[in-house]
Amino acid sequence: MAELTAGRLLTSWQLDVPALLLVVALGGLYGWGVLRVRGRGGVWSPARTAAFAFLGLGALVVATMSSLAVYDHVLFWPAAVQNILLDLVAPLGLALGDPLRLAVEALPAEAAAGVRRAMTGRVLRLLTFPLVSTALVLATELTVYFTPYFATALRVGWLHELMYLHLLVAGCLFVVPVLTREETLPAWCSHPVRAGLVFLDGVIDAIPGVVVMTHGTLIAGAWYLHHHPAWAPDVLHDQQIGGGAMLSIAELVALPFLLTILFQWARAERVQTAALDRRLDEQQLAAAAAVPAPTASEPAAPTAPAPVTDRVRPWWETEENEVASRIRRQHGDR
Repeated sequence: MAELTAGRLLTSWQLDVPALLLVVALGGLYGWGVLRVRGRGGVWSPARTAAFAFLGLGALVVATMSSLAVYDHVLFWPAAVQNILLDLVAPLGLALGDPLRLAVEALPAEAAAGVRRAMTGRVLRLLTFPLVSTALVLATELTVYFTPYFATALRVGWLHELMYLHLLVAGCLFVVPVLTREETLPAWCSHPVRAGLVFLDGVIDAIPGVVVMTHGTLIAGAWYLHHHPAWAPDVLHDQQIGGGAMLSIAELVALPFLLTILFQWARAERVQTAALDRRLDEQQLAAAAAVPAPTASEPAAPTAPAPVTDRVRPWWETEENEVASRIRRQHGDR
């Protein structure tokens, strides 16, 4: 192959039919959902649509059809960047588009209820449980590089495509439930807990890059030694570059991921505070309307203290926040 220069890095592309079909299907369904919501008079943020299209689907296209895909069979580092785009960057972009909430708002009531039942089913609950999904992402990356999986995928085309899908799904199992506005996670996963989980995930995502960069044994060494081009760095150095790229991208993605959680947390707090203020104002107005004004001949009656039962109610019955509302719903279901 021709030497990979900066120009060829930008201009070398190839068609990947399965990946293209997936991009078209996801983009078409998302666009249909946005049009349906807006057709009903609803509002859907253009920023979410842009994140889904450009960061999510765009990362998928770059990973599977750009120069990374053209050169991944002769150099290790393009393959490493491909994989980190598929299991970190593309899932983050798709999740920022919040496709789960879009599906619920766009579909008819019965279909939307079916989507919610599927999201809260036992299998998905297990796979998207925060610690389980984080372990799945780590296990997927380590399995790809330290088993015959990756070397075999370089030789077998359909397995290579399956590996792409495997990485994408594993990343989505963690990122999408954490960022969606749908209640797919346990009740204890409040925004502070999610911020902690994202920070932990950022630390764990750095492990594969460090291991690949410092690993003394060549990954898929027989393949890359046989296909090594004369203009490329030696195979071990190529692997070290790939591990460094994985580590750098993982840490760069962790920051906007964490900032997104913090932004959602601040917005939720503002909404809850405004709702609580409205509720207190309504209670004060109702109390003022219920007390008759004293006449000139009658002294004003002293205000009775609030019943003790109102002051000892459980916190989840009086506070207005995400965790309290979930606990109230759970108690209501019982």
